[in-house]
Amino acid sequence: MSSAPMFRDRIHAGEQLAQSVMAEFTQLKTRGVNSQPIIYALPRGGIPVAVPVAHSLGCPVDILVAKKITFPENPELAIGAVTSDGHVLWCQPKRFRRNQQSALEAALRQAQDKAIALQSKLSSSRLPVSAQGAIAILVDDGIATGMTIAVAASAVKAQNPAEIWVCSPVAPQGLSEWLLQWCDRAIILETPEPFLSVSRFYEEFPQVDTQEALFYLQQHNQQILPNNQSPDAPMSR
Repeated sequence: MSSAPMFRDRIHAGEQLAQSVMAEFTQLKTRGVNSQPIIYALPRGGIPVAVPVAHSLGCPVDILVAKKITFPENPELAIGAVTSDGHVLWCQPKRFRRNQQSALEAALRQAQDKAIALQSKLSSSRLPVSAQGAIAILVDDGIATGMTIAVAASAVKAQNPAEIWVCSPVAPQGLSEWLLQWCDRAIILETPEPFLSVSRFYEEFPQVDTQEALFYLQQHNQQILPNNQSPDAPMSR
């Protein structure tokens, strides 16, 4: 399969992904499943992709921050992932030696601190929603190893949703089967080979900064608020 760009940008990818997610959700409704959807974007890059999906479903966008755990000498190699609230997933934990324990703990703390800091920056645009009994739909702009979205799914599972979906415009071949350990459904639009990196499948793939992420969240969630309700007011769940 060609490794040429498949999406103009994240918004275009989100619009394409929204069609597939909506089709799956419609089929679920025809079978009598009435659980409401909630979109969980993995910031920051997953937010522009998640917004068109949430718009098509008429549901809010929340965030779920997860960061790769890496050693300083090789920051590109993920040895695990952690969410801001402390859910951890290690990659092949048996390969770690006992004398690496202190280094692993330091790497874990550093990654979780980054996740907490990003969550704090974006918290002003979040709505008070709960995944309990809902269809929790996790969205990212691309999946490379699957570690961060898998640990995000494990964090959502603790809230007892009806189902967990993992959704992305692009991921390597075969990864969706691996992801089904942590979710009920994996929706991946494209699985090109060779994969190499998420960015090569987008014509435009700039870094999403915090202010841009806040803008997308605020713009969408203000439309979802009933009767111009304040973001600090409680929502019915």
